[in-house]
Amino acid sequence: MTTLTIDRVLTPREQRLQDRLRFGRARQAESGYAAQLRQVARVVGEIVRGFAPTGTLEDFFQLRQMLMAYGELLTPWARAVAGRMLGEVARKDAQAWAQHGQRMGRALAKEIAQAPTGEVLRRMMNEQVSLITSLPREAAERVHRLTLEGISRGTRADSVAKEILYTGHVTRSRANLIARTEVARTTTNLTAARAKFVGSEMFIWRTAGDTDVRRLHRQLEGKAFRWDDPPVAGEHGEHALPGNIYNCRCVPEPIIPDLI
Repeated sequence: MTTLTIDRVLTPREQRLQDRLRFGRARQAESGYAAQLRQVARVVGEIVRGFAPTGTLEDFFQLRQMLMAYGELLTPWARAVAGRMLGEVARKDAQAWAQHGQRMGRALAKEIAQAPTGEVLRRMMNEQVSLITSLPREAAERVHRLTLEGISRGTRADSVAKEILYTGHVTRSRANLIARTEVARTTTNLTAARAKFVGSEMFIWRTAGDTDVRRLHRQLEGKAFRWDDPPVAGEHGEHALPGNIYNCRCVPEPIIPDLI
């Protein structure tokens, strides 16, 4: 016996939720990217402990040189890691648009597929490599700063030593922040590039919809903004698109002319 399946028409609220999930799916690349960057933090911690096993630093310049050299060695690896992250985000963003295209006209869906996202990916690649290789440099400057502050302020040696040995943990936190922010930023930038290519001028701000959403972003939920005039999204008055500011998990829902 043949069973007929009739697809239920989604309510507007269900459709909005589905679109939000589609355009936020690329964020799943974050965990893999973060795991890769934490490897850098682990090596940074080992280098620092190698030069200051008890937290007492005898030769900062040698440590700084070693960390800087590590940053240089990282460049080819950083390009490979960043390339995998960008490729995964780009594929999932394209899939989101393909699914979204079921509600578009055929011509518009084809035009979106031809959007010039290559320039966005090239720019993001250079930015990612710079961020990854900055991890050892920032660690070196942190140790330098702690050493100088300890000398100038007469801070107890054991307190300075404890902070120096904590450098690997600080680098790890920085690595996690980079992964979280940059995957979200890449997702938003690709979505914006495709949307604007087909004439979209505005988007709707969509949050993750849970209790971790910051108060300011809850107030933006469901409101429409221009791509070229994003709202205040930072606690210090920064204007930003969804996902383009620190620790933001929000996504833009494009307003496409043919779907209005």
